[in-house]
Amino acid sequence: MNLFDMSLDKNPANYVSLSPLTFLKRAADVYPNKPACVHGEQTFTWAETYIRCVKLASALSRKGIKKGDTVSAMLPNIPAMFELHFAVPMLGAVLHTINT
Repeated sequence: MNLFDMSLDKNPANYVSLSPLTFLKRAADVYPNKPACVHGEQTFTWAETYIRCVKLASALSRKGIKKGDTVSAMLPNIPAMFELHFAVPMLGAVLHTINT
């Protein structure tokens, strides 16, 4: 038997299911002051990125975006595009990227 054949029942001590959204929240909780996004002279920490994504999701919601909607974004690889990858799914919507 090798190490990878051993199995344990999944529990909070040995298993955490991560989706992109739970990854973002966990990164903000565990590494709040570590850089998440660096663009030129701009740097956003994981805590800042989480807050910005929540605010962006809230703004999209106020514009009428809801679960099941598709949001298209035509942007280069800038912080706003990075944040859309989290903010849109926060609403249950789907991001359609048109990367320039």
